[in-house]
Amino acid sequence: MADVRHTRARYRRILRFALRYMVQAWWFELVLPRIGLAGFAARGRAARLQRIARNFHTLAVALGGLMIKVGQFMSSRLDVLPPEITRELEGLQDEVPPEEFAAIRALAESELGVPLEQKYTSFDPTPLAAASLGQAHRARLAPSEAEETGFADVVVKVQRPGIEVIIDVDLAALRKVAGWLNRVRLVSSHVDLPGLVEEFAQTSLEEIDYLHEAQNAERFAHDFADDERVRVPEIAWERTTRRVLTLQDVTAIKINDLAGLRAAGIDPSAVAADFATVMLDQLFVGGFFHADPHPGNIFVTPVPDGTGPGGRNWVLTFIDFGMMGEVPDTLRQGMQRFLIAVAARNGRQLVDSIRDLGVLLPSADTSELERALTALFARFGGMGFADLRQVDPKELERFAIEFGDTMRSLPFQLPENFLLIIRAVSLTSGMCSGLDPQFNIWNAVEPYAAQLLRDERGGVVRAFAQEAVSITGVVARLPRRLDDVVTRIEDGKLAVDTPRLDQRVRQLERTGRRIVSAILFAGLLIGGTLLRPDAVVLGTVLMAASALPLLHALFAGLAGRRGPG
Repeated sequence: MADVRHTRARYRRILRFALRYMVQAWWFELVLPRIGLAGFAARGRAARLQRIARNFHTLAVALGGLMIKVGQFMSSRLDVLPPEITRELEGLQDEVPPEEFAAIRALAESELGVPLEQKYTSFDPTPLAAASLGQAHRARLAPSEAEETGFADVVVKVQRPGIEVIIDVDLAALRKVAGWLNRVRLVSSHVDLPGLVEEFAQTSLEEIDYLHEAQNAERFAHDFADDERVRVPEIAWERTTRRVLTLQDVTAIKINDLAGLRAAGIDPSAVAADFATVMLDQLFVGGFFHADPHPGNIFVTPVPDGTGPGGRNWVLTFIDFGMMGEVPDTLRQGMQRFLIAVAARNGRQLVDSIRDLGVLLPSADTSELERALTALFARFGGMGFADLRQVDPKELERFAIEFGDTMRSLPFQLPENFLLIIRAVSLTSGMCSGLDPQFNIWNAVEPYAAQLLRDERGGVVRAFAQEAVSITGVVARLPRRLDDVVTRIEDGKLAVDTPRLDQRVRQLERTGRRIVSAILFAGLLIGGTLLRPDAVVLGTVLMAASALPLLHALFAGLAGRRGPG
């Protein structure tokens, strides 16, 4: 009974947190701008975002489970989320408290069917790493097992006891929140949140199945069997179950340990270049990719001089294959076209490739996006991370605001597997910039795109690239443009300049604003009443603020009757 009460309390705590800040966002981002207070709302936005992120950080550390995963994903979205949020969520994984060893031992022995001493000659009770879903311990295989596998030193991953129940509760809460947000037209027209939650759910459930992770590791090792740049730990299958995974200990220099790399005579910038290429190969060639390439999952392993790739003294070693993604052939071809457009700094070609990927809905008017991308390439296309530091911050801020407004105005949707692709690319770019401030992901893309063009398998991609620089591209785009015009007519988006119609529209707008004010009055009053028991200050403010739209609904009507019209 206590466990049931605990899970219900966890579920309610997540929903209360989400509801509180959804109401806050509704008030500041929708209500205030509609009553002429957009400037007031904008002035405190940075502080509000920072406070929300800080409070979510506290919630995630307290609850653990999938809340940590949600925070980790948000912290990696430097391309979308403002720094006020990402900074507060950095390092979440490092703050996960370890499970008591007695509970870990009990679960491991239950899974293996015998005491740990019969399977391992040693088992370190202090965890090597503690994650949100499980933790890892160093151990040593018994001599007979070591002789059979070819290695003795191992790392044993053990699932956190009760994590399956916690995941079920967290997913139920996330589905509820996604359902709420999906009723907001501004959200549903841009992204399929329920679909994203289901993709997140599938990934999370696969991540706690260690047999699935072991199979992923072997598949990844097979893909890179002939690639001297990459190493993968071997699996001790006799000591592996759905909740216990035993694999070869390949611990080496963490990829972001700059001091350790230099002490071993390894150039961090060379590591950045190789790591980016290896990740690009996974995404654009093989199609099976590591979706969680954070610093704890990538080692740089020293090898005897001259035996590494290109005569180097190191190789890349990947671990933790619980979160993997797969890119279907059709999507991979679309991504290759996207890659070539980026390498060519071609805004129009990039917009076309984004549309072909299915990221933009067919009704999207992309002229502003094309203009923004062209400006982006023209101003920042050749810059690395260090170069951007020299740019006037006000210029960067102006460009970011303008570009962000353009992106938010378009009806985006994320195709299947794109959540993992975005995560992998974001982490890769951030990791490489940390290794080499001069690193520019576009510079890594250009030679890779040239290789794709030369590759016999890239016939379709080569044809696309040739078409992009041909006059026939205009003809090729004509049917799509006609389709866009028809779509905009059907959606009522075609502009018509008619003074009488404009006057009638203004009358309808006045009436519409009064109706909106009346709805806002009711919503604020009810929302404040519901929130007041848990958040006294916010609830009271909402109830008091409901007077503003009420006054507007009443007196705007009087003004409308006195005025011309």
